[in-house]
Amino acid sequence: MQRLYFLIPDRETTTDIVNELNAMGLTKDHLHVMGKDWQPLEKEGVPVATLIQTSDVINASKRGAVVGALLGLVLGLVAHYVLVDTNIVWMALGMTLFGALFGVWASTMVGVSVKDIKVDKYDKAIKRGAMLLIIDVPDEREGDYRNVIKRYHPEVVIEKVTAQERKQHAGEGH
Repeated sequence: MQRLYFLIPDRETTTDIVNELNAMGLTKDHLHVMGKDWQPLEKEGVPVATLIQTSDVINASKRGAVVGALLGLVLGLVAHYVLVDTNIVWMALGMTLFGALFGVWASTMVGVSVKDIKVDKYDKAIKRGAMLLIIDVPDEREGDYRNVIKRYHPEVVIEKVTAQERKQHAGEGH
């Protein structure tokens, strides 16, 4: 799946694009909108973007699980050799699991407060009244969706998160 971001100048165009995307087979599970004046769109049936779509919570939890598991493993080994003479396998596994769960919890708390890369980039435009439509599309159909929207709505900015942006953003939330 590929996540595309559509920066749309107004609410009416957003409604038109959502209807066009629905006609192309995208369901409400694939569409998420955010903006200053999103309530009328929600009444029309357009799903509102949640923290999962607008923050770094997913990536932060992945990073937290990895870092927490590694720290838990190290602490489990240290605890076995220094503090407690127990079965090393159970101590290492238990502390690794505890570290991963604690890392997910802690990093999720931070990730909620860090905006998604594109949401952060378009924050000023959203505050001025533009709408950000976030869609999840199959990789092989990305071009189809881009072409249809660009053909009928050339004013819409369509982007996805680039590898460079992802690399720059990877350290956010730490």
